[in-house]
Amino acid sequence: MQSLIEEQILKYLGGGSSNVEAEVSLEALDDAAVIHNIVLKSDSHTVKPLFFPGGDIGRLSIAGTVNDIANVGGEPIALASGFVIEEGFEMYKFETILKSMQEACKEAGVSVITGDTKVVETGALDEFIINTSGIGKRGDALDRNIAEVKKYREFKSNWLVDSNIKEGDKIILSGTIGDHGTAILSSRRGYDFSVKSDVAPLNKLHHKLLEVGGIVKIKDPTRGGLSNVLYEWSKKSKVGIVVKQEKIPIHANVVEACEILGINPLHTGNEGKLVIAVIPQKAEEVLTALRETKEGKDAEIIGEAAKIFGNHVLLDKGGVEGRVVLQAPSTDPVTRVC
Repeated sequence: MQSLIEEQILKYLGGGSSNVEAEVSLEALDDAAVIHNIVLKSDSHTVKPLFFPGGDIGRLSIAGTVNDIANVGGEPIALASGFVIEEGFEMYKFETILKSMQEACKEAGVSVITGDTKVVETGALDEFIINTSGIGKRGDALDRNIAEVKKYREFKSNWLVDSNIKEGDKIILSGTIGDHGTAILSSRRGYDFSVKSDVAPLNKLHHKLLEVGGIVKIKDPTRGGLSNVLYEWSKKSKVGIVVKQEKIPIHANVVEACEILGINPLHTGNEGKLVIAVIPQKAEEVLTALRETKEGKDAEIIGEAAKIFGNHVLLDKGGVEGRVVLQAPSTDPVTRVC
């Protein structure tokens, strides 16, 4: 997918093909784009199954878009939602999805204000697809956060983007990883590992962290999981990253399920967790603020950006194993997680 985006989509839609100058552009391949202080994001959702332990495609569509707007520092305002529905799709399922979207909107403090609905013939698609787009604005909390960072070091960006990380920045994980992808795959295969998806809108948590200050980037580890986030940061910021395996929170039943299913929890998608890069002077304060919340009660400082030859991402296993290169995922081990 990364090659498809970089070699084809950017070839025709990026760079000189645009007549507008974005503050965060398509070429940045970040969580959302920014133009004239307006944050814009579009997401298509094809998760399979549509209903899974802990959520459904409706909740996922709202949470995913809201979180991406907040990841660059925006405050979500409103959403548009498009439905593509296979002929014969049961009405009770559609209503359940709509109710889930309504509940997630209330949690996030946003509304769906426009959209589109299409019905296609039986067999033309796999039941149901949602496209959710959203807009957000620049808030005072982002400005105060950036001002706090600038007390301690240079900070050229006006938004929270993947290229902001510098040597010494601490890496914080807001909670246990692998829950969503494991729940999706186990549900798809008919296993019961008592694992629930973590899918949730996190924009209010983003705001709380920005109020603490010192944040240089926030990202939700969706497709490709934690390892994919770390590699994106390392590549775009041109810095190495070291994380300690013992500090990465994972539920025991997720570890067991991943062993049985043959997947790596570090590569597995999440929909309700945040990876946060923060200046070292504010790391403990951010961690404390996270642990005061329901979503961040299991938060840990898992590593830091460091000077490493080749700008690798290293996993410190401790003991005799020491540090090993954390392999970048070639793909998410669980397809159609979002």
